[in-house]
Amino acid sequence: MARAPLLQLSEISLTYGGDPIFEGLSLNVQPGDRVALVGRNGSGKSTLMKVMAGFVEPDRGDVVLAAGVSTGYMEQDPDLSGFATLGEFARDGLEPGEDYLVDMAAEGLKFDPDRPVDTASGGERRRAALARLLARAPELMLLDEPTNHLDIEAIGWLEDHLSQTRAGFVLISHDRAFLRRLTKATLWIDRGAVRRQERGFEGFEDWREATWAAEDDARHKLDRKIKAEAKWAVEGISARRKRNQGRVRALADLRSERSSQIRRQGTAAMAFDSGTTSGKRVVEATGISKVFGDKVILRPFDLRIQRGDRIAFVGPNGAGKTTLIKMLTGELAPDTGTVKLGTNLEIAMFDQARAALNPDQTLWESLTGDPDMRVSGRADQVMVRGQPKHVVAYLKDFLFDDGQARAPVRSLSGGEKARLLLARLMARPSNLLVMDEPTNDLDVETLDLLQDLLGEYDGTVLLVSHDRDFIDRVADTTVAMEGDGRATVYAGGWSDYQAQRGEVQPEEPVSVAKSAPVADKPKAAREGLSFTERHRLEALPGLIAKLEAEIAKLSEFMSDPDLFTTAPAKFEKASLALSERQAALADAEEEWLALEEKAAV
Repeated sequence: MARAPLLQLSEISLTYGGDPIFEGLSLNVQPGDRVALVGRNGSGKSTLMKVMAGFVEPDRGDVVLAAGVSTGYMEQDPDLSGFATLGEFARDGLEPGEDYLVDMAAEGLKFDPDRPVDTASGGERRRAALARLLARAPELMLLDEPTNHLDIEAIGWLEDHLSQTRAGFVLISHDRAFLRRLTKATLWIDRGAVRRQERGFEGFEDWREATWAAEDDARHKLDRKIKAEAKWAVEGISARRKRNQGRVRALADLRSERSSQIRRQGTAAMAFDSGTTSGKRVVEATGISKVFGDKVILRPFDLRIQRGDRIAFVGPNGAGKTTLIKMLTGELAPDTGTVKLGTNLEIAMFDQARAALNPDQTLWESLTGDPDMRVSGRADQVMVRGQPKHVVAYLKDFLFDDGQARAPVRSLSGGEKARLLLARLMARPSNLLVMDEPTNDLDVETLDLLQDLLGEYDGTVLLVSHDRDFIDRVADTTVAMEGDGRATVYAGGWSDYQAQRGEVQPEEPVSVAKSAPVADKPKAAREGLSFTERHRLEALPGLIAKLEAEIAKLSEFMSDPDLFTTAPAKFEKASLALSERQAALADAEEEWLALEEKAAV
């Protein structure tokens, strides 16, 4: 028997500022759905999610939530007013005794529940909002960019958590690896229409290209038909005027159909301006280290960067990635060691905090007010790669329309701010690019283009990112900072780093849960495994340790003999969570044993 949908949208229409975002949109979210919501920046993904959550009311149509179904919405900018600490906010609405749910989420997402709200960063506030949603465990979760401000370890924790949940969820994310692992269906917003495919994000790009190819073929056939009918009209209409008025009207209808077709949005016309060629040696760091107070940021470290290198810096938030890059570029002096910069360096920096953007300026002022881009004597032009260009024309290259030129920067979405920052960056000549989290908020198409541009760039690239897929596509070297002050250099991108780290013995013992197996066999014992199996074998001990810790907390919570009689619903919820984790632990241990046996063959 078919189950009723958790959520139904029927004939939804919504208009902002005269332009329709959706017209006649209908879709269902089924129990247990794991849906990727994808589309270009500005296509309406976040707006559609707010409609689903009930925060935006459509002009027409119905939004129906099944009776008794609970929903949770991951807010981009959560309101924490009225709460003293992040933990107080995250625990709000939980039943007494369920605080452990927030504690588990806080540990996995890496924020301090005791942190005062007044001193919390934007990233910490978002992590607290995500913990609040996960602790409440709604039957339908609406997650808008949940991986923003998470480091790679926290993203892995969230992946594991969502992979085990029975709840349905709709997910917006720029992180392709995250989407590929978690989703089983895809909603694609394209020019106001929403298409659904019963395949996860893994198949999205092939589906998109096939859809566009079919669309182009149909448009080509329509154009040929219009051309043929127009030729007939010119050559024979005077002799057959009375008998063929229907055919004339049909030609007008064809032309109307063709003109009403909405053109696909193009990709941004981005291009980096490679400046003068730098010397072959870009940076040579020898024995550099850094300590802040009693925290060791970097133990003595050597690194040589050559012209054309693409180096990714990875590690947990706070491990010192940005500090290391500042030392390598001469912005910050190391406590010990030396940094020698090469000749003819022209450095351009992409700042993840968007600090170069003044929210009170207009987009026009943001470009023309930059001394490096200003054209002498012209208030309406900017200097782009050595040539003057009208500011509106340059903004159009980055997919901004005429009306946005005089809009304040604060009105832009996260993806639009990233594009504006790229517009400023790409106008300047450079031969060393420092990219600190450039992928946040960018859509898949722009990420693809940025990846290609970085590949074609003549200079050197230093990249800080938590986007594993992007690192794999761009980096030829990875510097891993594990948070203990040690930095290790690996050849290749993220996947190569993961494969190699299992073959490198740590200098100090690594503490793991007592019963968690340790995947530390040498390379020779792993040759029977595929790359995916080796990666999985490395990840399983951490997953097993996490499940054991959660089982211990749940068992302690259920040890109260009065819990069943005083709070039966809470007891049932905890029992279900315990049985799910016990089953997941058994599966993980069995999988680890099978892979170990295969590796030993």
